[in-house]
Amino acid sequence: MMYVLLILGFVLLIKGADFFVDGASSIAHILKIPSVVIGLTVVAMGTSAPEASVSIAAGIAGNSDISLGNIIGSNIFNLLMVIGISAVVYPVVSQKDIIGRDMWWNIGVSAALFALILDGEISRIEGVLLLLGMTVYLIIVIRNALNTRITDQTDAEMSLSKSIIALVLGLGAIIAGGNMVVDNAELIAKAWGMSDTLVGLTIVAVGTSLPELVTSLTAARKGDSGIALGNAVGSCLFNIMFILGLASVLTPIHAAAELVTDTGIMIAASVIMLVLALSGRKTNRKEGLLCVLLYAAYTVYIIFR
Repeated sequence: MMYVLLILGFVLLIKGADFFVDGASSIAHILKIPSVVIGLTVVAMGTSAPEASVSIAAGIAGNSDISLGNIIGSNIFNLLMVIGISAVVYPVVSQKDIIGRDMWWNIGVSAALFALILDGEISRIEGVLLLLGMTVYLIIVIRNALNTRITDQTDAEMSLSKSIIALVLGLGAIIAGGNMVVDNAELIAKAWGMSDTLVGLTIVAVGTSLPELVTSLTAARKGDSGIALGNAVGSCLFNIMFILGLASVLTPIHAAAELVTDTGIMIAASVIMLVLALSGRKTNRKEGLLCVLLYAAYTVYIIFR
């Protein structure tokens, strides 16, 4: 039965992403703001809902290995697989703001997380600092959005009310599908005898990142690089600053020693994506394939280490 529910979850993810991307793109047109802003905020937060529910619940239950491993694994997946597969389908153009601001924020926040877990724990005070960082980041993004209105943009295909309905219904299907995939994939993984840390870095991380993957892939297929790239990078920032921040405020998060290495790999992935984005201001198909291969190598490494 869990295999059937796993497949049903994937179906909900795919169909939900179609509605979600159409609604988000339409709202960007109506508000006359770059779609990348919607990708960095509304879409990123929406697709990160599975990570939030899993990591916060796991942290409260005292299972820090899954809580922290899920966030680190999800971010590596977002950077290498979500952007990589999207670029293979359709070259992902990197807007000036996302290169000059958001990718640097991602590197800085990832480095901050590395420093925070060196002592083996993310404390409540450190969690508050992460939440403050998220607040500052959102203020910067929203202020920039208000100053970069697009006056010559074509009219949206849907009205505001229809766009919001499509966004909400799509997000609901994405969250429901993501939860079904994660729950049943985790059951299958446990049946195969995988450890909590490995489950958090692989099955749970990939499962909770499927909304980002399907949403960015759908956006790339429809030619909306702003949502595709903004969703992936924005989700990484939201995962660390908001989800880990809130989880550690509720209860301090223990950091296993082996996760320090994975956090270093996450930082390396962040730097690689910045370098690729700077090369011609886009990530092309060959570079996307390279990212996918790097993630495959990382997966082999954590399974056999």
